This record gives sequence, C-alpha cells and structure tokens, in this order.
Amino acid sequence: MLRPAPTQKAAPLTRPAVLAALFGVLATLLSAIGSWIPSLWGDEATSIMSAQRPLSTLLGMLGQVDAVHGTYYFGLHFWSDLIGFSPFAVRLPSAVAVGLATAAVVLLAARLRDIRTAVIAGLVCAILPRVTYMGEEARSFAFSAAIVAWLTVLLVAALDRERPRAAWFVGYGALLAVGTYVFLYTILFAVVHGVIVAVCRAPRRTVRGWLIAVGAAVLAVAPLLVVAIGQHHQIAYLGAVQQLAPQTLFSGLWFGDSWPLGIVAWALIVLAVAIAVQQRVLVGRARGERFLGRPASRVPSLVGVAALWLLLPPAILIAVQPVVPDFTARYVSYCAPAAALLIACGVDDVLRWRRWAGVVVGLLVLGLCVPVYVDERTPYAKNQSDWAEVSAAIGANARPGDGVVFDESTKPSKLPRLAEHTYPAGFRDTTDVALHRPFAQTRSWRDSAYTVRQAAALGRFDGVDRVWLIEYAPSPGSVDDYGVADLTTLGFHETTTRIATHRELISLYERTP
Repeated sequence: MLRPAPTQKAAPLTRPAVLAALFGVLATLLSAIGSWIPSLWGDEATSIMSAQRPLSTLLGMLGQVDAVHGTYYFGLHFWSDLIGFSPFAVRLPSAVAVGLATAAVVLLAARLRDIRTAVIAGLVCAILPRVTYMGEEARSFAFSAAIVAWLTVLLVAALDRERPRAAWFVGYGALLAVGTYVFLYTILFAVVHGVIVAVCRAPRRTVRGWLIAVGAAVLAVAPLLVVAIGQHHQIAYLGAVQQLAPQTLFSGLWFGDSWPLGIVAWALIVLAVAIAVQQRVLVGRARGERFLGRPASRVPSLVGVAALWLLLPPAILIAVQPVVPDFTARYVSYCAPAAALLIACGVDDVLRWRRWAGVVVGLLVLGLCVPVYVDERTPYAKNQSDWAEVSAAIGANARPGDGVVFDESTKPSKLPRLAEHTYPAGFRDTTDVALHRPFAQTRSWRDSAYTVRQAAALGRFDGVDRVWLIEYAPSPGSVDDYGVADLTTLGFHETTTRIATHRELISLYERTP
C-alpha cells in the first residue's frame, strides 16, 4: 500500500522563531556582559538624574529641555524604582532592547532570504560595534533600533498578505508613534517604508491601510514635533562640531571607528547590493519586474529593504545638516541592524561562490568585531569618563564632614560634579559646599551651583577645614585652577595630597581652625 511521502518539517532549532529567540538572548548577554565596567558619562548622567526626579518636576523639566527623551526618562524612572541606579541596572534595559532588535533581524532574514542568512545576520548583529555600544548605554538608541526593526517586520508581514487585517496597521501605527516618542528620528521610517511600499506591487487596500497608519502616527506625535522644534537649540552645537569627517562616515557610524572592520564590512555591503542589482536586472529583463520585488511576489527583497534602512535616514539627516544641525553618529544607531543584514547577505553570497571563502570572510568579520567589543568594556570607554574612579578616590581618602568643590568651568556633559550623582557612594559623608539648588529643584537636568566666593559669603565654609577640589583635567598640564584663588583667600592651603585620575585632578586643601 502506497503512503504519502512525509512532509518536511524544520528542525526545532532552525525554525525562525526559535532562532530569533536564541540570537535575541545571545545579543542581550553580549551587551550586558561587562556593561558595568565603563564609567557612566554625560548623556547617561542626564538619563539617570532625569529619571531620579519626582514625576511632577520631570514634567516641568521636559517643558524646558529634553522633551524628545521624555518617554525614555519615564521608563527609566519606573524601571529604576524596582532595581536601582547602578551602572548595570540602568544599562540592562538597553541590552534587552538590543536582543529584541537582533531577534527581528533574524526573522526578517529568514522570511526574505533563508535560514543560513538569518543565522549569519543574528551573529553579526549581536556583536556589531554600534549594537554592542548602544546595548551598554543608558540612552534610548537601543530601543529605537528594536522599534524600527519590528516596524519593518510588521510591514513585511502586511505586504505578504493579500488582505492584511486592520490589526497589522493599528499595531504598525501605534509602534511608529511610540517609537517617535522614544526617539524622534524614528519618524523617518515613514519615508523609508514609504519607498518600500511604493516600489512593491502592494494592493491598494494595503497601501491605503499603511497610509492611514502613518497619518495617525504623525498626528499622535505632532505635539512632540512642535516642542522639539522649540527646543532645537539644545543640539545647535552640532553645527559647530565636525560631524561629517570621513572616518566618522566610513567606520564611525556602525563599525566602532575600526578601519579594518569598516573596509571588510563595506566591501560585503557593496557586494551584496551589486549582486542583488545584477539579479534584479536579469529578472527585470525576463519578467519586467521592479527592483525590490522578487519574482512573482509582493514581498521586497532583503537587500533592498536593508539598503534603504541603512542609507536613507543618514542621507536625509546629512542633507539637512547645513541648514538645521541634526546629525551625529549616534543618531543613526538604529540603522546598525540593517548593516548586519547586508553584511550577512554579502557573506552568504561569498558562501554560494566558495564555501571556504565564505567561512573565512564570516570569521574575519566576527574576529574584527571582538577587539572593538573588548575596548567598549574598559573603564574609560564612554567618552573617556572616569567618574567611577573619582568617586572611589574620594571615598577612600575623604573624612566625614569634608567639603567638596567641583570645577564648574567645563562643558556641562563633563562637569566633575556629575560623579556625585552617577557614583554617589564615595561622596556619602562629604558636603557639597557650593551647591545652590539640586537638579530636582531646577528646570534643567543639572544642579545649580555657587562659585566658591558666593558660597563663602553664605557661610557654606563655616566649620569646614578640609576641602577636596575636583578639577577637570583632560591632560596633565590643562588644569584651570578653578576656585583656587578664592580658597586661598579663605585661608586654605594646598596639601601634598593630589590624586590624578584619568580626566580629573583631585586636590586636598586644608586650613588651621
């Protein structure tokens, strides 16, 4: 008796959903491991101090500054209420977000190409320098990457259906709105996805549903857009700082400023795009199809989606930069998963040509990522910040009741007093003699401080005979002697106790009672 041939089922570990979960966990672990090592830095101090505020004063602050980061601050506020504000605790959500982004990358690669490409993409995304950097940072960039990745999953799922349910578009519109509140430039994916929809043979019903979803999202985020325009002066400095240096564009955006990795990665990206274009030209001649549409399908190609995802948002921001400063490398962190997809496609193309060559190239990519990964998990990896070291030095040498004076003359993101808020343990028994108003009582994200002279006039130094002066010193000869003359006038003299950390100079001043 003849029996029907058994149907082939994917092995459990090669099912896209299982692979996505596995690589998501791997990416989270890679980003979380060692995330407590680098000292917290200026932007993370902003996140922590904003999240530590009472909700009422946080709302007041967002009316003046940082409205575009408000959603992230609220989330960090409630998260940290549960597990605290240690470096590991505040960075862990970003590691989880990186895992979610990587899971979406695996699903996209499996759906639009094949399982092998999905595995390669998962590996590359989990260890790509920009991904592992934002996965150990208490900012919103990892969340924006996860959101745009899952937005793309939703879009592809909708395009793959003849009559997608309204729930797909409701979810898409809601996620686009939430993503924009998390990170303003997520709204640019309305343009990226609009191009994808335009070049695919999507039914009118699908196009109409997508347009309605985008329109609803834009209306929902309109208040944020208005406030963001009013607060744009916060990033006006981007126009005065060189953001478009060749190294930044070539290797700094996604490859950790590693020239070797940048060369290999861009070579694979160009290879993947070139082969995809060649294939589309051949198919187009034979069947008259458009570039992004694969044969007999409304679903876009993986290379087409990833190329638009990678290149269009930076192109828009760079084009606007001369008129409205809006670009820095971290602002396109959410394009890093697309780089992983294109690199994976390039490796897969080499594998199809010569298996041994593909294995070598794949291992080379991973090998070049490892040194950057290790460097990201060193004490001064975050903008050369050394506040953990400063706090430890004060904690080891200060006596109860000692005063502390912080250098207030440097740029806000490098102020030494931020060490007191990011690593408070070392300052627990000291007195911030120059503090005017704590940050939670201001409309800014930081403290208001007196000068040494003003603090002395208010009697802040009464009964204080030992003062630690913490000055920003990016190099040994660059100390600016902030407050030294006024301390001398008050009868303090510098002792032989001087502690040089990576970027600060800590000096002990004493006076005889």
